Amino acid sequence: MGVALSQEGFNVLLVDWDPQANLSFSFGVDDDHNPTLVDIFYGNSVLEEALVSVEGINILPANIQLADLEYSIARDQNNHTFLADLLKNLEGFDFILIDCPPSLSILTLNALYASDEVIIPAQMEVLSVKGIELMLNTIHQIQEGVNPNLTISGVLSVMVDSRKSLNKEVKEYIKSHLDVPLFEEVIRTNVRVSEAPSFGESVITYSPKSNGAKDYQNFTKAYLKSINHLETNKI
Repeated sequence: MGVALSQEGFNVLLVDWDPQANLSFSFGVDDDHNPTLVDIFYGNSVLEEALVSVEGINILPANIQLADLEYSIARDQNNHTFLADLLKNLEGFDFILIDCPPSLSILTLNALYASDEVIIPAQMEVLSVKGIELMLNTIHQIQEGVNPNLTISGVLSVMVDSRKSLNKEVKEYIKSHLDVPLFEEVIRTNVRVSEAPSFGESVITYSPKSNGAKDYQNFTKAYLKSINHLETNKI
């Protein structure tokens, strides 16, 4: 999505906020790359020194040391707004996308404090429904407390296999039972999406004609139309 936004003419920053550092790896950033978010937290570097430019976007990388940072944030209540404080005065970017851990950790809460909106990527599987429900409960608590301006853009269906009736059934259940928008655009299961990280590239650069690349581009265009519509209605 970050690369697709860049193709639409926007300046984009991707923040790797997951100790697994899959985002960094997927763009070819080495595990031993320095500095990272952790160095910024401990005052050993500044944000501008940590940025990596690739594929027309900027990345704020992470590594496994982010797990230690998570422990430090959890211990000190004053650190719960670290990411928000780091990003709030950052200029020059139209979009900042934060890649969070696949769990409701203290890092995820820190990201929700810092964000304006949330996109929830989810497989259309039974267990994903429970995960979405937990995420919605957490977001509502954040909205009622420290970040009342946080909005939910919607659930993005990923790794979708149109041949599976279960995918369709789960999608219909979310529409009818959960109070959350569901994007009509989906990201289909595509081998090129799985291959791209091993080459250190986004699927859009690695295989621009693949279904995976087209799906992310189509979703991004639809997302931009939706926010433009909202802004027009506000005027």
